[in-house]
This record gives sequence, C-alpha cells and structure tokens, in this order.
Amino acid sequence: MKLFSYTLGLMASAFSPTVAMTANLQPQQEQKDKHPNVILIVADDLGYGDLSCYGAHRLQTPGMDRIANEGIRFTQGFCTAATSTPSRYSVMTGKYPWSNVDAKILPGNAALIIDTQKITFPKLMKQAGYVTGSVGKWHIGLGDGNVDWNKEVSPGAAEIGYDYSFIQAATNDRVPCVFLENGKVVGLDPNDPLYVNYRKNFPGEPTGKNNPELLRMYPSVGHAGSIVNGVPRIGFQKGGKAAQWKDEEMAELFLNKAKQFVNINKEKSFFLYYGLHQPHVPRVPNERFVGKSGMGPRGDAILEADWCVSEFLKELDKLGLTENTIVIFTSDNGPVLDDGYKDQAEELVGDHKIAGPLRGGKTSMFDGGTRIPFMLRWPAQVKPQVSDAFICQMDLLASFAALLGQTYPDQLDSENTLDAFLGKSQEGRKELVIEGMFNYAYRQGDWALIPPYYNPYSKEDGEFIGLGYGYKLYNLKEDISQQNNLAEKYPELLGKLINRFEYLKGHTDKVTRY
Repeated sequence: MKLFSYTLGLMASAFSPTVAMTANLQPQQEQKDKHPNVILIVADDLGYGDLSCYGAHRLQTPGMDRIANEGIRFTQGFCTAATSTPSRYSVMTGKYPWSNVDAKILPGNAALIIDTQKITFPKLMKQAGYVTGSVGKWHIGLGDGNVDWNKEVSPGAAEIGYDYSFIQAATNDRVPCVFLENGKVVGLDPNDPLYVNYRKNFPGEPTGKNNPELLRMYPSVGHAGSIVNGVPRIGFQKGGKAAQWKDEEMAELFLNKAKQFVNINKEKSFFLYYGLHQPHVPRVPNERFVGKSGMGPRGDAILEADWCVSEFLKELDKLGLTENTIVIFTSDNGPVLDDGYKDQAEELVGDHKIAGPLRGGKTSMFDGGTRIPFMLRWPAQVKPQVSDAFICQMDLLASFAALLGQTYPDQLDSENTLDAFLGKSQEGRKELVIEGMFNYAYRQGDWALIPPYYNPYSKEDGEFIGLGYGYKLYNLKEDISQQNNLAEKYPELLGKLINRFEYLKGHTDKVTRY
C-alpha cells in the first residue's frame, strides 16, 4: 500500500566515549537499594507478525525472541497510534496523541511538540534518581520551529528529561540526514554550514525528481527531495556534507552508543530509550545482512535490527546487569510494505504475514495498526510467560511511577497497570482510544469499534485504513482478523460503545500551545 557520507573520522569519534557524554552524566546520589535499570527498545514499523516468537516462519529473530523467552510476551500490547510521531508522543508524555494538535507525522525541522514544563517518562526516571539517555530514532520535534542546525538545537532531549542523547531528528527518509549529540550536529564543518527547508529546494542542489541518474534507490511515491547517500529523501538540505550519515552504518553506530551509555553508567541506576531505525524506509542494511532474509531489504533490515538487540543483550550479560535490568521491547506502530521506495518489499514478502493474524497495518484503525510486538524481561522479578493482558505503551509512565514510588502533579491518560506489566495479573486496561491517521477507533475489552469515515482514497486503501460508511464492530476474542462486522447484530452494545468513545474524545484534557 502506497501512503503517504558519514566520514571515517566521524565514525571514530562516535564509537569512543565523548567529553560531552561524560560531562552531562554526573554521579547520582547512592541509594541503599539500587533500583532496576530500565531499557525501552522501540523498533520502527515492525509488525506483530515479523518476529519468530509471534509466529513468523520465514524470519528468525533470536535476539528479540530472547526477551520473550526470558520474560513476558504480550499478545495484546498496544501503542496509541498507527503512525510514528503520535505513538512516540504518548510514550514520552503519558497523554493521548490527539490531546495535542501538533502530535502528527512531523517534518524533520518541526519544533519540539512536548511541553517542557510537564512531566515526561524520562523526567519521572530522573526524579527517581536515574541517569537518563536517548539513542536513535527521535521524531517528536526539536527546537522552536526556526532551527539553526549550526548551533546548539534547543529545546530538545535535555529539556524533556534526558541527560544524554545521540539521535536522528526525524526518520531515515526525511532531512536533515545527520546525527545530534546533546543538541549539536555531530561532525559538522563550520565552513560548510547545514541548511534545511521543507518548502523549496536550494538553488543548484540535486533532487530525486530532477536527478534520477544520481540514485541507487528509487521512489515509488514521494521522496523527490534531496539526495543523501544515493537515496532521495523528503525535504531539502544543503551543506553539512561531512556530517551526513551513511545508512549502512546507522545500526552499528546506534548500537555502540547504546552500549557506551550502559558502560559509563553501569554502577548507577539508568534509563535508556533505544530507538531502532529499522525497518522504516529507506531500508539500507549493512552489507553483511544484504540478501540474508530472502525477502529483500525489509527482511534484511529486520535481521539487522534483531542482531542489534542480540548484541545489546550480550553487553548486559558481560557487564553483569541482566538480572536487575528491565528490558522492554516494542514497536512504534504496525508494519508496512511499500512505504515510498521501490525495494521489492511487496514482491518478495511471499507468505510472510507482516501483521500476523491481524488486519491492517501502519496508518490503519484495524488492530494491525496498533497491536504491536510487546515484551518485557526482568529476570530478578518476572517469570517467563505469555500474557493476554490488555496493555498500552502510554501506561509505562504511570506504571513505573508506581514501581518507583514517584508522584507527579499532571493529569495524564497513562494508567497504572504495573501488575499486568510484571505478569502478576491478566487485568490491564479496560479501554483505549486508538488513532489511525487523523481518524480514531475504540477498544473496550474484547470489542473493537470503528466509526464511519469518508474515504478520499482508493477503495483498497480506504478499506485497509478502515474508512467507509457505517459503524464496524468486532469481537476480537472470536474474530482476531476483524472479518465479521457485528454492528447490526448488537445494536444496544454498539450504542453504548459509541457513547463511551465520544465521551472520552470529548473529556480528555487538550494540550494548550506553549
């Protein structure tokens, strides 16, 4: 479905401990009983059916499976939205994305969409005495909307609670194609300043639209902007050549930065948000993974991501941190095949079901858009199991507040479902409003409600998203693939669910601009 060079010198500096990292991570006050370390690993566009522990047979994911086998594999783990920025906003803030008008898919030069005066997940962890770090995918905005990339970019990760950050501003397919470490573009030559624009190109700069002869990967839709590393992107950038990333090196770079953070802070309680960039487009895995899946670049990128997870877990083993470290693995939203590049994802997928038994995927209001891989491992406290508890990423904030004995003044949508997260109870959330893309559905217990929406797309695309006339009502316990619409069969139940859905949408606190 079609919807909407990194230099050797830079690599050397990225793989070695930096002054900036060490300076920002001051020792925390020693505690009598060390809290468990907490690591949240979030993949990008990874589907419910993409992991072998969730039933994939053409892909083997032993790294990700290890978390499931040594901890809890949730069968009903949800994000709040079927697209990246809104989903990540909820993880960080504990708020529904539709409570903030700016929580939508952002360009790479968008302002930070999180109120720096409010509680966030990393701020909560700092409040509990943790050193906090963010490595990898970001995509919740940076700066004030008028960023000078040649100076320190603020507000950003530090202002929402991270002591250390090494991030990409947005997505792999959006400019600027550079990394920022503690708010500064890494490896930037002051004699070659970086400029970014999402409205028009810079004079004389090649683009995917006008210079296809410079491409090694071709767009299927969109992606006609600046060319970086032979790949056309969304938006335009000029200069900053020495700081530009090489897609093939991103995975190992982020992995080493994550390892580095853990090594520096191994004697403290730490919280690390590790945002994998795979398998989001453009899918350009390192050469040692190319062709390994037999499913093209998307499958290869998943194998690369799994290797990163495996290597990271081995680092925890080596440091003796495995027992008392909570590792959570999940995805920002559901999967997609063709997401704007001709990489044969559709042609080579074969009988692999990217969303498993679920209907839909990225952007969809069906479960394939928001029911995602979700595992938690804490050997010291959590017994290996499979849980059917209804849980949501948004609830991590309130749940960890309960675990760590923390309070906060803000009114949030995040709920304390700690017992479900730790496998002590099968009772999680009772209800959840989910977002497709500018449209919303409702889940209560085993029931899923999708309201009627006008379809401006093709019939096929509209049906994938869940658009169309009439209400849709599904019993997911009996119909996990959402094929049997029961709206006419249960009119009284339908009415109650509609009323509750509309009430929640109307009574959730909205974020005011700041």
